[in-house]
Amino acid sequence: MKSKVYTLTGDKGTTSLVGGQRVDKDNMRVEAYGTVDELNSHIGLLASLLRGHCDETTAATLFKVQNRLFNLGAYLATETDDAASPVYGLSDDDIKGIEARIDEMDATLPPMRSFILPGGCHSAAQADVCRTVARRAERRVITLAHNAPVNPLALQYLNRLSDFFFILSRYINVQNDFSEIFWDKNV
Repeated sequence: MKSKVYTLTGDKGTTSLVGGQRVDKDNMRVEAYGTVDELNSHIGLLASLLRGHCDETTAATLFKVQNRLFNLGAYLATETDDAASPVYGLSDDDIKGIEARIDEMDATLPPMRSFILPGGCHSAAQADVCRTVARRAERRVITLAHNAPVNPLALQYLNRLSDFFFILSRYINVQNDFSEIFWDKNV
């Protein structure tokens, strides 16, 4: 028998953390893992836009990032007394992997002449949305870290992801022959 999606337990504005503790839905911990979840959904949209229109490395990277973000969300939904508590399924190698992918894509791009505005083709614009949501997720986790122990790897990973999505947006536009949109302060 299937379980029901609706439990009625959140009807009064609370939700359960991993372990069962009830907190308000606007609790900083819920804001942190909720924004990570939002980022994951935006990446899912990006991946669907790119399906059949990108290289295998990019597709595999997005799939891996989504899985790591799911692990990060579970970590953030669990209270801990120790900032050294590991983020299951996330390691320094994940950060190095994102950095390597950034370097690979960046090596194919023209030098930046100015600030670049979000836009271009649909999937590049969606990568920019991912970038901004990654930045917001990072801010939410920083807020949480001011009040509760958070493994620094969580912040490093989110920070690197925003860089990744910036370069990915540029890469997608260049690969699809879309001109980058440069900021013009005189417009």
